[in-house]
Amino acid sequence: MPRGAWPWTRPAGLQAVSKADLTLERGETLGLVGESGSGKSTLARAVIGTVPATDGRVMWKGRDITALGPASRRKLGREVQMVFQDPLAALNPRMNVGQIVAEPLATHTDLSAKERRTRVSEMMERVGLLPNLVNRYPHEFSGGQCQRIGIARALVTEPELLICDEPVSALDVSVQAQVVNLLAGLQRDMGLSMLFIAHDLSVVRHISTRIAVMYLGRIVETAPAEALVTDPRHPYTKALIASVPIPDPVRERARSRPVLEGELPSPLNPPSGCVFRTRCPIARPDCAEARPPLVQEVPGHRVACPYHDRGGPV
Repeated sequence: MPRGAWPWTRPAGLQAVSKADLTLERGETLGLVGESGSGKSTLARAVIGTVPATDGRVMWKGRDITALGPASRRKLGREVQMVFQDPLAALNPRMNVGQIVAEPLATHTDLSAKERRTRVSEMMERVGLLPNLVNRYPHEFSGGQCQRIGIARALVTEPELLICDEPVSALDVSVQAQVVNLLAGLQRDMGLSMLFIAHDLSVVRHISTRIAVMYLGRIVETAPAEALVTDPRHPYTKALIASVPIPDPVRERARSRPVLEGELPSPLNPPSGCVFRTRCPIARPDCAEARPPLVQEVPGHRVACPYHDRGGPV
């Protein structure tokens, strides 16, 4: 609220995500990458309905799920599930592991208690946990094990779409690789479609079929994973890739890095035109006039910058 405003003054509107146009094919993993505050988690929560979308549509199998009522939303829970960032905070401390993993089955299926126990045991094994751990509570597990429990809970109903909201950012680096490989294997074995959100481009590259880059609520580039990493077009994408260290001291010291100055602007007052222009090393005066559209330059590769191939600033 602005300084000096009355307590009943309506707060300024915050547009966390604007005109994010994304598609996800069956069996595909779409990586969504961007620094903290870019709107990735808000977009994910708008898809599952925990954050209401004030405009636009979320289409799922031909249906606009933003227009569904509460009862229809609950039915959608069997087809669309989510893995959250903080594994321990996402688990109910009053429930044991068996109850946590079985809860979606009780909500979304008509399975008997015996069938639910069997399904829980099978899912525990698939995520690398012993079925005899079902009577333990979340505080008795490590962070990596808690995330495996969260994955088991999300997949126990055999959904078609799994949304992973930075599922490894709270884990140790050694555990991150295990969880990412687990998700990749489950996605392949179960034929899942997956939206994988992270700020670490190296993690997203490892698991994704395609990658979308997000900055201040806008999609600035989309491309197949390898094409985006080996041939980035947008200045922001280039800066993200340059921030990933190379495990070779000689090559690391020799490579040049794009200059990315300043801080992420406030979404309460985003820049006019191109939202990245205030930090862009190749920004031009007309970048402030209109928001550049996502233009497909080669098949499957779209970029929202008309000057990315024309050198430095003028």
